[in-house]
Amino acid sequence: MVEAPTAESVALGPPRQNDSQETPVKKSSSLKPSLKEITVSFIMRTKIHGLKFVFSPDKSKPQRVIWIMAFFVCVSLLCTWSWNRILYLMSYPAITKIYMVWAHNMSFPAVTFCNKNVFRASTLTKDDLYHSGYWMDLMYPNHTVMEKSFLLDFNNYSPHPDYRINTTEMMGRLGHQLEDMLLECRFRGETCTYKNFSTIYTRYGKCYTFNSGLDGNPLLTTLKGGTGNGLEIMLDIQQDEYLPVWGETDETSYEAGIKVQIHSQDEPPFIDQLGFGVAPGFQTFVSCQQQLLQYLPPPWGDCKSTPIDSEFFSTYSITACRIDCETRYLLENCNCRMVHMPGTSTVCTPEQYKDCADPALDFLVEKDNDYCVCQTPCNMTRYGKELSMVKIPSKASAKYLAKKFNKTEQYIGENILVLDIFFEALNYEKIEQKKAYEIAGLLGDIGGQMGLFIGASVLTILEIFDYLYEVSDGFKLLKCKTLNTYSMYSCPRVYKW
Repeated sequence: MVEAPTAESVALGPPRQNDSQETPVKKSSSLKPSLKEITVSFIMRTKIHGLKFVFSPDKSKPQRVIWIMAFFVCVSLLCTWSWNRILYLMSYPAITKIYMVWAHNMSFPAVTFCNKNVFRASTLTKDDLYHSGYWMDLMYPNHTVMEKSFLLDFNNYSPHPDYRINTTEMMGRLGHQLEDMLLECRFRGETCTYKNFSTIYTRYGKCYTFNSGLDGNPLLTTLKGGTGNGLEIMLDIQQDEYLPVWGETDETSYEAGIKVQIHSQDEPPFIDQLGFGVAPGFQTFVSCQQQLLQYLPPPWGDCKSTPIDSEFFSTYSITACRIDCETRYLLENCNCRMVHMPGTSTVCTPEQYKDCADPALDFLVEKDNDYCVCQTPCNMTRYGKELSMVKIPSKASAKYLAKKFNKTEQYIGENILVLDIFFEALNYEKIEQKKAYEIAGLLGDIGGQMGLFIGASVLTILEIFDYLYEVSDGFKLLKCKTLNTYSMYSCPRVYKW
């Protein structure tokens, strides 16, 4: 009859019959591999080249020395090269790639132009002259008339008692009107009018933009490259309306013609600094190529990836940043803004233009390089241009054009210009800045050098970790023995494989 185990026997474990049964347990502990055995086993089965020859009993001592020297040289080269690659990664290198991309159609850019003359002489009233004569160097600061002002043939410069100066209204009224300047307009061979242009104010006063995308108008596209597939306009610059130059001011010009800027719809025009001139008496051909630029933010590059911090613009661009900065500068120094500047602050009067705004802005543009520091946006569109021109009118066409527009031949030669803007081809250039080296490249380089110098791979690294685990487990067992707490239940048991 089998006797049931008691609670005491269960708690104490299996019953011991005699002392001779303790011997197998102690012998089992001697079966546990030593550190030397674990290390030798690892060396003999590892895939690291040369390591097994260092401890091979078949090799002589000189051979072992040569092998261990070769092994450490290879390990040193591996570490040196790996550190070099890590330093290269930490330098954040970048490369620039240029692609040529062909398209079925392309959005036509915005085209802004301004007459070099700000005010038409024939539209100036006595009130205008009284309030803006000092601005245009026509009067002294006390509003007394200079002798040279007789060129406009005004005898009385006293203002109307109810007249209130409004610089914005004055610029809009006195500026050249597009319906008078625009003689002909075609886009992709189809007729366009002044209604296809939107009014915008710049430092040149009243200007006009074609294909601005404002007021919900869709952007125009072009389907072909070459002349006749873009914008072609004929303009009368109205030199007879140019103000006589009485002095050097920012509102008077020595030149005759227009200033033009080709830009994207997301970028406000900065025509006084980025525009190119078109002279009367010539037909100017402007061949464009769109360029899409993509830069990297720090630490690889130096572009601005964060949104613009401005109450005036929603999209960041260098020109938006500059205009925003110039506006804040004038508000701080003159307590007013120029007509072309955004916002709802008070517009400068002609006297403030002359005494504060113009000098302050000229100083900011020419000499102060620390106040307006604008980073390059990470994504931007610009247009490369190639200009060529021919004389207009020819001797054969002068009489025809004079009769057509009811002008003299001399007037046609001095005032008429033709501007033809088109894409050179239906493609665009993509200039992209990319990271030259990333983590994947680092791992590939280190892995390749590991294979070259010591014949190791990722799995070899796992073998090393497995070896370290076994060594660690052996140390735990040794510590357990040292503390005299070893038993078959309290300490781990690691048997020979």
